[in-house]
Amino acid sequence: MGTQLRALAGLTIGLGTVLALGQMDSASRSILKGAAVEYMYPEQVTVAAGKASDVALHFRVAEGLHINSHTPKDEFLIPTTLSIPDGAGVRLETAGYPSGTDFTLQSDPGNKLSVYMNEFVIQARVVASPGNHLVEAKLHFQACDKNICLPPKTIPVAIDVIGK
Repeated sequence: MGTQLRALAGLTIGLGTVLALGQMDSASRSILKGAAVEYMYPEQVTVAAGKASDVALHFRVAEGLHINSHTPKDEFLIPTTLSIPDGAGVRLETAGYPSGTDFTLQSDPGNKLSVYMNEFVIQARVVASPGNHLVEAKLHFQACDKNICLPPKTIPVAIDVIGK
C-alpha cells in the first residue's frame, strides 16, 4: 500500500504542476488568440503601368494590442515597415506611414511610446510593370500588450496589382 500511496502522491503533485504551468502559459498566451495585425484591404488595385501610383493599404491591430509606429521613440524598439520583394513586377517607391499615437505603460509612466492601435493606413507609392501581378508585400512589426511583447513578426500583404 505504501508504494501505491507514494505513486498517487507523485501523480497528484505532477498533475498540480502541469495545471499550474498550463495556467501560467495560458495567461501569457492570452494575447496570441488571433492575428496581432490583420491586412484588411484592398485585395486588388489597377494602376497606370510604369507610373508611380498611390495605394492606401489598410491594417487592423487586434484589440488590447499595440505595435510600434514606423518611427518609435527609442532606437532599440522595432519599427513597423512595409516592403515588396524584388521581382514582383511592382516596386515600392515610397511608403507613407501615419504618425504614431502616444502610449504610456503603467509600469513606466515617464516613457511615452509611439504606437499604432486599432486601424491604420500606410500610403504606398508603387510602380507596376504592365500586366497582372500577384504581389506578396510584407509588413514587419512587433506587437505588445500592456505587459509583454511578442517576438517580431512579418505578415504577408497579398494584393493583386494590375498595371494598365
